[in-house]
Amino acid sequence: MHNVSFSDLGLIDYKEAWDYQEQRFEEVTQRKLKGDGKLHYLLFCEHPHVYTLGKSGENTNLLISDEMLKRINATYYHINRGGDITYHGPGQIVAYPILNLEALGLTLKSYIHNMEQVIIDCLADYGIKSDRLEGATGVWLDVGVKGKERKICAIGVRASRFVTMHGLAFNINTNLDYFSYINPCGFIDKGVTSMQKELGCEVDYNEVKQNLKKHFAARFNFEYNQ
Repeated sequence: MHNVSFSDLGLIDYKEAWDYQEQRFEEVTQRKLKGDGKLHYLLFCEHPHVYTLGKSGENTNLLISDEMLKRINATYYHINRGGDITYHGPGQIVAYPILNLEALGLTLKSYIHNMEQVIIDCLADYGIKSDRLEGATGVWLDVGVKGKERKICAIGVRASRFVTMHGLAFNINTNLDYFSYINPCGFIDKGVTSMQKELGCEVDYNEVKQNLKKHFAARFNFEYNQ
């Protein structure tokens, strides 16, 4: 078992959460360099409306002006994770694992694969079948069905010295209209969805959060320090 410090930050400004992540990331990295690889964090939170663009992203995938951003009460950040543009907002569970992958015996590829499996397993609890899409990260529905593939969870991470930050954004009761202002993750031919949309009713957000925490523990062999 790997001891992990878990925190639920609740609804928090994106920049504030990013700064907090950076502090924990530096802490884990410095401990690792001193020979102590046992420090890990898992952070859950929810953000006000915000768009984030990864290092390999294109500004043109944000389809609206600065004026329109203000009108829809959203902010926009260029950040240091991989991937393209995505949206965070109310009704979405955002998870930021800050982990020493070497201590967990994981490569970056197997880490992302395991995160995808956490979401796949969590969705299965609610009767939603999901899968991976070849050539893309994240978790998708109706994979292989042309014109129907849609993403329910985006994944974008940063790893340095095999310590991770950033993570995943899982659409629970998310207002999907906000995705219409971007090409999500750079795709122009793929849709987005949420648990609420798939099940046809509002979902118990806190219940999903507890189930997600449980599946992280099972998949990564975590034991939580509150």
